[in-house]
Amino acid sequence: MLGSLRITPLRVANKLANTYTKALDITIPRLRRVARTNISFAMPQLTSEQQERIIDGVFRSLARLLVALARFPDINANNVSAWIRYEGLEHYQAAKAKGRGVLIATAHLGNWELSAFAHAILTEPMHVMVRPLDNERVDELVETRRALSGNRLIVKWDSALSVVRALKQNEAVGMLIDQNAAETEGGFVQFFGKPATANFAFIKIAERTGAAVVPGFAIWEASEQRYVLRFYPQLELTGNTAADTQRIHTFFEQVIRKYPDQWMWIHRRWKTRPSGDPPIY
Repeated sequence: MLGSLRITPLRVANKLANTYTKALDITIPRLRRVARTNISFAMPQLTSEQQERIIDGVFRSLARLLVALARFPDINANNVSAWIRYEGLEHYQAAKAKGRGVLIATAHLGNWELSAFAHAILTEPMHVMVRPLDNERVDELVETRRALSGNRLIVKWDSALSVVRALKQNEAVGMLIDQNAAETEGGFVQFFGKPATANFAFIKIAERTGAAVVPGFAIWEASEQRYVLRFYPQLELTGNTAADTQRIHTFFEQVIRKYPDQWMWIHRRWKTRPSGDPPIY
């Protein structure tokens, strides 16, 4: 699949990718069911038609991500600007200038693969925390592509020490922190007005190291037909782990509401429920 998306003309590749994600939608119907459940749970004011438009957009967003991933071997300093541009890079630079490392708080929004890949080309390589995929061969393929621009991968299972070491060297570490977590890994935050679990490790590392926390996402801009890698001002932490974790997720929610068709609604984000609450899936 990735081979076909790499060798065909870009316009053809985009059509192919949409065909692939439509096939995914049809052959694994639980993905759309999960998305419907999530959107109804998080934004009950939306009509069924509005919900379906968002879900259709999610699959189109995944198609764009696949095309970019397929073409990572061909993206370089000469052509990367055709794929993505910066907005708010000064926020990253200001955080880096403090000398305590930068924790980039990001989510499965837009093109999280291209954001780190392109940042390494446009500015400097960074560390990226990854969770190994279940299929070993697919995992090897994806990890190889992720590292092509010079980024260094930190496997989640052995992450804490590697993250702290990188931050002490004033390097940047990107983490996807928007998915469901076991309650033992943290606690509940309010996300779209509903309790959702969040891992506290991200904030605890920031507290321990004094690293700057900067949100960043690669958002698709249809008017430009490319992504915008948008960094936001550093989030000032209070020292209260639960409150600071809540602040990040509140910020995520605000951005997701602006681009709802670019977030991974097909993930069971509210799987872990407070004691006594019925499952929603």
